[in-house]
Amino acid sequence: MTQAPVSTSPRRPKLAELISDDIKRWIAAESLGEGDRLPNEKALMELYGSAKGTVREALKILEVEGLITLKTGPKGGAVINQPSMEPASRMLRNFLHFQQLDGKQVYQLRKLLEVELAASVVGKLTEQDFQQLEANMSACACCASHEEDHRHQRFLELEFHQLLARACPNPLLAFMCQFLNDMLRDLVVIKKAYVPERKQFDHANQDYHRQLVDAYRAEDAPRVRQIMAEHMADAEHHMSALEAEMAIQMLVSNDSPTHQNHRSKLHDLLTDNTSV
Repeated sequence: MTQAPVSTSPRRPKLAELISDDIKRWIAAESLGEGDRLPNEKALMELYGSAKGTVREALKILEVEGLITLKTGPKGGAVINQPSMEPASRMLRNFLHFQQLDGKQVYQLRKLLEVELAASVVGKLTEQDFQQLEANMSACACCASHEEDHRHQRFLELEFHQLLARACPNPLLAFMCQFLNDMLRDLVVIKKAYVPERKQFDHANQDYHRQLVDAYRAEDAPRVRQIMAEHMADAEHHMSALEAEMAIQMLVSNDSPTHQNHRSKLHDLLTDNTSV
């Protein structure tokens, strides 16, 4: 069967998309914030000369993006939200999962950005921030030796860095570091990077986190930079070792009769679906 040619020209945006983009520009220009209301549907229809369905589609786009909430009733309408980073992070991670991303590529950026973020937080942590960091380290130290505990410990270690990111005064730097931590969290789940157990990695992370908190309390910015740089280099080393070990295990698993039988059945299913 002849394959249809792939169009290289960009898709022409729908009118609803153009309207939603213009509303976003208007929100920014007017410095509107959480709780503020957009004009009602009738006013937007008159403003854009569009049908009700088009305006509603534009508002739905903004709602899906997390920028507004649509409320019904006499006092309903479109109310502006403060968007969280999760929807944007999730979409970017979905895109990158199809790019065969690995730990080395994540750490290529993380080694740079985590150090800058760590330095930006010096002198800005509150006592509540320190309490949360201390609680996180205590939870890491209490993890037992079961597989699920290892998984939970990896998440707790990443959460330590998320706590620092939430205190960062630079929203772009904070987003980038939180995004990279989310990517690592996904890799931990997908690649089971908590199996086998690696006590040396656990102890190293706990030691670096303790040193960081002590340096933060002393407001020693050069020391914070040094510790975080060493921490990221050590974490990359452990991540590379884990991925290499898991690759060997995967090769052994792929050669097993059970896996070959499973792969054959999966191939048959895919062949049946594509031949319909």
